[in-house]
Amino acid sequence: MKNTGIRISFLYVLFFFITSCIGVKNNKQKVILAHHPSEIDSVVVDKSQKPSMLFEISIEGKKWVDSIYNAMTFDEKVGQLFMVAAYSNSDNTHYTAIEKLISENKIGGLLFFQGGPVRQANLTNRYQSKSKTPLFIGNDAEWGLSMRLDSTYTYPWNMTLGAVQDIKLIEKLGTQIGVQSKRLGLQFNFSPVLDINTNPKNPIIGFRSFGEDKYKVTERAIAMMKGMQSKGVFSTGKHFPGHGDTDIDSHKGLPIVNFSKERLEIMEFYPYKKMFEKGLASVMVAHLNVPSLEPKPNYPSSISYKIVTDVLQKELGFQGLIFTDALNMKAVSRFSTPGQIDLKAFLAGNDVLLFPENVPLALDAFKQAYQDSLFTESRLALSVKKILKFKYHAGLNTYKPIVTANLVSDLNSSKNEALEYELYESALTVLKNEEAILPIKDLQNEKIAYVKIGDATNSRFVTTLKKYTEVTEISDANLDSLQLKLNKFTKVIVGYHSSDAPWKKYDFNQAELKKLAFLSKNNKVILDVFASPYSLIPIESFGDIEGVVLSYQNSSIAQEVSAELIFGAITAKGKLPVTVTTEFTADLGLSTEKLNVLGFTAPENVGMNPLILDKIEAVAQKAINGEMAPGMQILVARKGKVIYQKSFGYQTYEKNSKVTNSDVYDVASLTKILSTLPNVMLQYDQKKINMQTRLDSMLPIFKNSNKEDIHFKELLSHYARLQPWIPFYKATVDKSGNPLDKYYKKISEAQFSTKVADSLFLRNDYHDTIMKLIADSKLLPQKKYKYSDFTFMILKEYLQKATGKTLDVLSTDNFYRPLGANNTMYNPLQSIPKDRIAPTEIDTYFRHQIIQGYVHDMGAAMEGGIGGHAGIFSNSMDVAKIMQLYLQKGNYGNKQYFSEKTFDDFNTCYFCSEGNRRGVGFDKPQLGDKGPTCGCASMTSFGHTGFTGTMAWADPETEIVYIFLSNRTFPADSTNKLSRENIREDIQEIIYDAIER
Repeated sequence: MKNTGIRISFLYVLFFFITSCIGVKNNKQKVILAHHPSEIDSVVVDKSQKPSMLFEISIEGKKWVDSIYNAMTFDEKVGQLFMVAAYSNSDNTHYTAIEKLISENKIGGLLFFQGGPVRQANLTNRYQSKSKTPLFIGNDAEWGLSMRLDSTYTYPWNMTLGAVQDIKLIEKLGTQIGVQSKRLGLQFNFSPVLDINTNPKNPIIGFRSFGEDKYKVTERAIAMMKGMQSKGVFSTGKHFPGHGDTDIDSHKGLPIVNFSKERLEIMEFYPYKKMFEKGLASVMVAHLNVPSLEPKPNYPSSISYKIVTDVLQKELGFQGLIFTDALNMKAVSRFSTPGQIDLKAFLAGNDVLLFPENVPLALDAFKQAYQDSLFTESRLALSVKKILKFKYHAGLNTYKPIVTANLVSDLNSSKNEALEYELYESALTVLKNEEAILPIKDLQNEKIAYVKIGDATNSRFVTTLKKYTEVTEISDANLDSLQLKLNKFTKVIVGYHSSDAPWKKYDFNQAELKKLAFLSKNNKVILDVFASPYSLIPIESFGDIEGVVLSYQNSSIAQEVSAELIFGAITAKGKLPVTVTTEFTADLGLSTEKLNVLGFTAPENVGMNPLILDKIEAVAQKAINGEMAPGMQILVARKGKVIYQKSFGYQTYEKNSKVTNSDVYDVASLTKILSTLPNVMLQYDQKKINMQTRLDSMLPIFKNSNKEDIHFKELLSHYARLQPWIPFYKATVDKSGNPLDKYYKKISEAQFSTKVADSLFLRNDYHDTIMKLIADSKLLPQKKYKYSDFTFMILKEYLQKATGKTLDVLSTDNFYRPLGANNTMYNPLQSIPKDRIAPTEIDTYFRHQIIQGYVHDMGAAMEGGIGGHAGIFSNSMDVAKIMQLYLQKGNYGNKQYFSEKTFDDFNTCYFCSEGNRRGVGFDKPQLGDKGPTCGCASMTSFGHTGFTGTMAWADPETEIVYIFLSNRTFPADSTNKLSRENIREDIQEIIYDAIER
């Protein structure tokens, strides 16, 4: 939200460095700096060292600063130097203590730590109301506000960002963190980290660094800063003079930096110099022992005049705010007592003293030091006026309380997830790709296993892998037993999942290293590491590992995006930010082939509004509450990315089993375009048939019949005068609907092996009867559009005669297996557990049982469940793959199944001028008021609907795929309320409304 208190125009970057007491002589600039009494009150800084853009405070701003400063007592001035630790998850004792520091000691700011955003905002408002001068509010938000606060978003760590090559994405991240920080009432984000991590054993920086290359670290830090400061939130570069090559945590001890000054100037100082040129607002000085800069033994850099003043301000020319690191950290707190350590930090040249342990003691120390002439009024004015200038630039001169309404939702905008997808898509790094094992393709020839290593969650990774093809999870504590299970697999994906908790140990343990070595020696292995790059160091050899993917973190989106990379939905773009082995050095990153398979992302990344898409849920719930269907799956994809995939309700109204995305539904007439039609298109593509092929040449049974001269184009356009259907089953049951013994047996026999349902087997020759009934049926009197199941029953017969294979085998071999559509099948009870199959009906008229796992359509059931017009079971993801194949005109996974011309020929409405909307096999949008779509889909769109409450639709113009699956026929199909209430069409309309035009 905009802060109406801000009156300053942020024209280029923000800021404004200190211009008090400026005089010009011989092209030199005179600036008052921190000093000891023995030093002169001003030092000379070469103008060539100053930042490239300096913004002087306005006349009004200077008046405000001077008026506030001049009205302050000595204690109030000193109080401005302190930024005290505050917690929003504490108790009233703590809150009261903070208020006392504000009211009695006039502290200048608060650095919030653990808590929650609403609690912090309420406390900020409370504390600001008690403060005579508005307070600085800061947070450590290196990877977003979640570094300190619950209920906020976690972005990738800097090490992950170090792999990202698109710098604009990092600036975008800085912008979003800036927006969120501003919304929470912050003026400072103590970020970015400028440390160049050249020590893999660094216990406190590590993943917080952008990497080991000074240029790349700087480039990313500048981008992050620019984004944040563009939103009016000050960035703080840390930890000066450089914490990257240390092996002690400064929270626990004093790390030593044993480099020459020349090395520091070349390496550690480099990001700071460049950041100063670009307008960095502030710097945090670390607690380090740097002998080359400070000769006093074991003297912390944060209280070193030589480092803070001589180096940072004089030599490097920094004129922004200077913060100490937290003064309670053992690296400095052990050096002196509370109060005295604060004074030393101030005398060294720091402006703001973070996390003082005892402000009243510190004030006493300052009073005594002033009386003893250890510092002057001008020195105090330098820091205090600088602080006030920054408060003015932050708009605190016209402070407005934080609006807490909708705060959590504002901080957790869907833009967060959209950006996280982009960042991980750019960060994932392939380090090894022997024999192009990545991406996995030719799925029909693969049998893939997954083995987990590590103690963290892996569910999103495995779930997404399984959306691409069948992936079997294998586990066994005994390695030999594990290998026996793996012997039948062609590839093994090994996922190393380490906790995403900051600073938690991420290395492989010895048992895991042994397991990895064993697996890679005996299998073709793709290792995917969801942990720091440094976790790879203990692996002695990668010689037996064919593929290595570095995913950096174990977040849900990292897992999902990594599965996309393995199967080719995205290409690898990341570069290793640090060196981990002699084989895997910094800047290594192999590119991989991108296959045009469905991927996953947030709606914004494909131009869709997620808030509008969220309206789908209300329509779905309306259908469930109105008993139009007990449950459903809904999927939306755009531009090759699934952006919405949700399941609603239960398999039945008894609510015993919730619908999941992996459940399968009887898709009814979608079978026509999911099974029969693509196989017919192959025949057409191979020129075995054409649009003018006559029915009598396709099947001899139609010779000399009233259908012999029906052309292929007329047949598939439902323009051949065929009857809609025949209830074939009625001739095989008695008046009460009980199966006749003449046609059925309860157990399978040689002549009765066509399974219709549980304990119900039809005589095998009845298929011939069905075909003869179709051949002998009367034609409709007029040639007009009339939908008929006969078309696809005829085509099934043709395909089986022409190829010598049954339709289920044809579809599996030609399409489902190579597409990885392993959840698409006829007769699912032969392949998957019954509890994954939504029941379609309680049959009281033919089969007299709950129909679950058997096709609902009676005619298809009498074909043993394998019909050309019905019989396929599938889930939304698999249906989407086939629709995407059509949308890509016969190509999926970079495999051309049939030509683009073939698709175009079948997606043409040849009889639109006669009022027939149909394409060749595909349904098309309505020509008038009524039809299968919302009326908003383009005329090039195509798809089909199904009797059980299903719909699959694709639109080439908007690149949208929409899938709706339900079992609206359960428990009975008497009233199609789902259709009457336009549920599928209303959802489709929401999808089109969500397109950001």
